[in-house]
Amino acid sequence: MKALVIEGPNIVEIKDVEEPKIGPHDVLIKVKLVGIHPQDYYMTKDLTVQGHKISPIPHIPGEEVAGVVEKVGDQVKSLKKEDKVIIYHRIHDGTCDMCILGNEQLCRNGGRFGINANGGLAEYIAVPERNVIKIPEEISWEVAASLPASALTSYHALNKAGLRAGEYVVVFGASGNTGMFAVQLGKIFGGIVIAVSRKNRSWLKEFGADYLVSLDTVEEEVREISKGKMADVVIDSIGATTWNKSLKIVGTLGRWVTFGALTGGEFNEEFVKISPIYLYRFERTLIGVRGGKKSELYNLIKLASKLKIRVWRKFKLEEALKALEAVVSPERDGRVFVEV
Repeated sequence: MKALVIEGPNIVEIKDVEEPKIGPHDVLIKVKLVGIHPQDYYMTKDLTVQGHKISPIPHIPGEEVAGVVEKVGDQVKSLKKEDKVIIYHRIHDGTCDMCILGNEQLCRNGGRFGINANGGLAEYIAVPERNVIKIPEEISWEVAASLPASALTSYHALNKAGLRAGEYVVVFGASGNTGMFAVQLGKIFGGIVIAVSRKNRSWLKEFGADYLVSLDTVEEEVREISKGKMADVVIDSIGATTWNKSLKIVGTLGRWVTFGALTGGEFNEEFVKISPIYLYRFERTLIGVRGGKKSELYNLIKLASKLKIRVWRKFKLEEALKALEAVVSPERDGRVFVEV
């Protein structure tokens, strides 16, 4: 089969590889569409994602995958050939304390397809049955390929923040992969959505944003919009370059949620200093989020008909290298996908 293969730093090519074998509890999926993330590009440079080595090498990236079932193992009961499916991209054993509590994204022995195991930038991918979720035929391929990571991470973040109707939710990186879903889901949750972007992305209004504000003037604009109250919930998926700005706009009883380090933020680097007084005087809460639960993905699928997608570029598998370049382009205005 054809696949995009990383063989070493800056050594990436489309090549023929062996089709993956499946065991009795596995599913072979014919890939239809893959959502591309900046990490897919950056891992080709030093073979790492946020300081962690990708594996195996040679490596096939691609963590957001939608496709159809091609073949199932002898013990697979929940799926059949031609089912339309997505992959819950968090590798989990189902037996550790985190999995038993329903926090599969925090599995003690887990990882992610496309990072800690081969991903979906190939004609086929083999994964355990527990990672495959059947979806309704009416869900578009573009939305389907965005549910497992981009949409789910935002959904989990808003759940963790406990966003309530009528609260101000400020989304940094609103036009990005996760941001566009944080905007939409924030509106579905009943929030007053303030979308923050470096550039004027007027289309975010169609996605549910009540206000569009500039990153350069976000503090002043949020203060004016909220009449001094500031934000009840802040979603920051960007990383070190925006953390200080986003922390400044959290109001009384506000919740600050982060799940991104795209612009830096490793453990050995210091980017943010917070006084405990900042937290206890106004009872603010800082929340870290890592992906989302499998149960939340099932709930999110029920909302899929309400979700929109902004597609910037689509590439064929043979052009996947161009897709990796496109996803980090400063001109990007929406999602980048690879069709297989």
